[in-house]
Parts: sequence; structure tokens; C-alpha cells
Amino acid sequence: MKKLKSQLELPEQIEIKENSDKKLVVEIAPFEAGFGVSVAHPIRRTIIASSLGYAPIGIRIEGVKHEFDSIKGMVEDVARFIINLKNVRFKFKDPEKKELIASYSFEGPRKIMGKDLNNDSVEVVNPNEYVAQLNDEAKLNFSILLRKGMGFVAVENFREDLPEGFIGIDAFFSPVKRVHYTIENILIEDDPTYEKVIFEVETDGQRKPYDLFKDALENYLKHFMILDKTFGVGLINKDSEVELGEEYNILFDRIDKMKLRSRSFNSLDRAGIRYIGELVLMGREKIMNIKNLGQKSFEEIMEKMKEIGFPVDRPIPVEIKTAIEKKIAQLKKETE
Repeated sequence: MKKLKSQLELPEQIEIKENSDKKLVVEIAPFEAGFGVSVAHPIRRTIIASSLGYAPIGIRIEGVKHEFDSIKGMVEDVARFIINLKNVRFKFKDPEKKELIASYSFEGPRKIMGKDLNNDSVEVVNPNEYVAQLNDEAKLNFSILLRKGMGFVAVENFREDLPEGFIGIDAFFSPVKRVHYTIENILIEDDPTYEKVIFEVETDGQRKPYDLFKDALENYLKHFMILDKTFGVGLINKDSEVELGEEYNILFDRIDKMKLRSRSFNSLDRAGIRYIGELVLMGREKIMNIKNLGQKSFEEIMEKMKEIGFPVDRPIPVEIKTAIEKKIAQLKKETE
């Protein structure tokens, strides 16, 4: 039986039913009637759209000029070989890297499987994936360009940016295999219209589903933070001014104080980044995606941020981030 009420009741129960390297099951309850799908569907979409993973984006094969070529002594032609490689799921052993080249050399007769592509830089999470069959006297030397990213990106979007000699590969980054939710009615104080949401997230092993779920929640909430700055619904407490301690003063120095190499500095400068604190606010993934910022420059920035005591993955409370953002905006207004 439904009761007269003047405000919504919020869910208070959350239980993790399963949490493994490839599967997460979470139950959340109780939701008011209709609110289960209002919360569950956007989270599902965010997990699908924003989850980071790894994928080959290009391949260079000795003696091969295009994807319609063939390799002496290999059963598969180049096109089929590339398709097989796209099914191999790689994982960087160094999570700070955004791109790397893995090189391999094989001689026949032998079968090449996913596990044969493990090396000091990458791990293959589906080691039993078939790659190619080499016959007697076959020699296969190739290098794979691997990248960290999200979603699906067709090769037409980055073909011109590939190093010379590399054949482009459509990039499917997402480690998500399945995201599903069900909504069940539950009885709360004689009212059978309340709902329980059951989330199931499965990945290919590149990343743990718990981490994907957590990242999706963070990305989802960030979209509401921008609305709160205008409408002030309470996600950010605007009534209390946050006082930043002396340790935060360095974040309001200009980036030239970091003494970066000219290439690194120019990439940040062209992106409109003027203050060290902006790097803290951006986080690792946004920094990685700065246009024309190479791997060496990215690693240099990461090292410099550690040296000043603010590695980009250092947890900072939302109210502190808001105060940093506000002060940087004020500095930019005064100087530009």
C-alpha cells in the first residue's frame, strides 16, 4: 500500500555479490518506483562509453607493404592475420604508458597463440587465442603499435598519424564484454512497488569490472558537478569557503616552473594549460590525450608531478578540487 509522502526515499542498501577479475555483481535497493531504471541505464551507458582499454592500432610486417599481401610459409594471408590479432586482448604492464610498440620474431614450423605475444611490456589476457600457423622455413617478423583508449575508433580517423610502414587497424579498446541490469520489485512496509537494481559487469580481463564500475560512477557524477556550479543543488557546498593549505600553493605556479623540456612545455602551452594545478584537475587520461603530447613528454610530466608532491592519481576531495579550479580561473582572468 502506497503512503502519502513529501520527499523521495533514497536507496540505503548496497551489496557486492561477486567481485572477481572478470565479473562484478552489485545489488542496490530500495528505489522508488521508476527510479531504478533512471539510475541504472545511464550508469550502464557510461560504463560502455567511457571504459579504458588497450588495442592494436597498427602493424608493421617485414616484407609486407599492404594488408592484401601474403607471407611465404604462413597459412593465413595478411588480412586474416590482422583479424586474428584484433581478437588478441593486450594489457600494458606499465599503466602509465599510453602507447608502445611490441616487436616479435617467429620461425616455422609452429603455431602462434596469444600467449606467445607476452613480453616485458605487455600481457595477453586471452592466451589461448589463435593467431597464425607457420610452415617449414617460414619467418615472420612484425611489430604491433598498441594504444590505450576508449570505445571503438575506425582506422580512417588516425591512419595519417601512424608511423611510416605501419598498416592501420580498426581499434576496439573497450574491455567490456557485457553490462546488464535487472530490476526486481521488492516489498518495503507493505508497499510492493519499490525496486532493487542488480548490476552485472563482465570484462575480458584487461581491467577489473570493479574498477570500471567505479570509474563510470565518477565520470557520471562529474557531469552533474558542472550543473551544480550554476544551480547549486548541494553537490558542492558553496556556503563554506575551503581554505587551501600552504602545500597547495605550488599548484598556482605557472607550468614553466616545472622546467620541462621545450617539447613538453609547448604541448601544454598550445593546449591552453598555464598552471600546474590544471594538470592535477585534468587527471592522467586527459593529460594522455593532449594533442601532440608524446609518450616521453607524458612520462616526464608524470615524473615532475611526483617530484612536487602531486602525482596526478593522488586522491583530492571534491571541495578542494573546486577551490583549486576557482582560484586558477581567477588567476587566468587577471593575467589573460
